[in-house]
Amino acid sequence: MSNGDKIRAEFERTNARDHRREPPKGNNYIDPMAQADWESFQKGWEASRTSLCIKNPFELIIGDPDGQWAHEVAEKSLRAQGFKVIG
Repeated sequence: MSNGDKIRAEFERTNARDHRREPPKGNNYIDPMAQADWESFQKGWEASRTSLCIKNPFELIIGDPDGQWAHEVAEKSLRAQGFKVIG
């Protein structure tokens, strides 16, 4: 599932009770208010994902097997939770 599909699915879930919203035609909603909500939601969703970047708490030190193991385990755990790991 692409990011665009994930965003759309989340948006539709959060607005499932809004009966004025008709299904989109392509990437645009017929109702201008629904379209504005969608564009705003996309920007917020992207910004929230950008803020989910985390630095690996364990430094990768070549020649230290325990440190390498801790770094790898931490990175896998953080990525599994949906974070983008840097460092």
